[in-house]
Amino acid sequence: IALEEGLIVPAIANCESKTLAEIARASTDLGKRAQEGRLHESEYSGGTFSISNLGTLDVDSFFAIILPPQSAVLAVGSVKKRPIIDDNDQIVVRQMMNANLSADHRISDGAEGARFLQALKALLENPVSLVM
Repeated sequence: IALEEGLIVPAIANCESKTLAEIARASTDLGKRAQEGRLHESEYSGGTFSISNLGTLDVDSFFAIILPPQSAVLAVGSVKKRPIIDDNDQIVVRQMMNANLSADHRISDGAEGARFLQALKALLENPVSLVM
């Protein structure tokens, strides 16, 4: 979360057991309370993975730096219409987004990161699976 004082990275605990709607609510709550200066110190610890979104600032692609104690960070760019070649070799316009993963190789390797990005791509291409 970007504040006038600088960047902070609070954590949403136990994301693996939360629904997408619960994570969205927790994220909104953290953002609001961060802007108001009402976060607890415990909300800055225990995080393992973060997401940095500069797409809201019309940035197409960037590489985020891992901030301790995180082990990885996903950098998400803006969604824009782009021409692509489909499976039938036709040029079509699609909504596209760049995502880059930075990972601490003491904890994870490139192959694991690639599998994560493949899974993320599949989920984003079939968003209904996120709410089922």
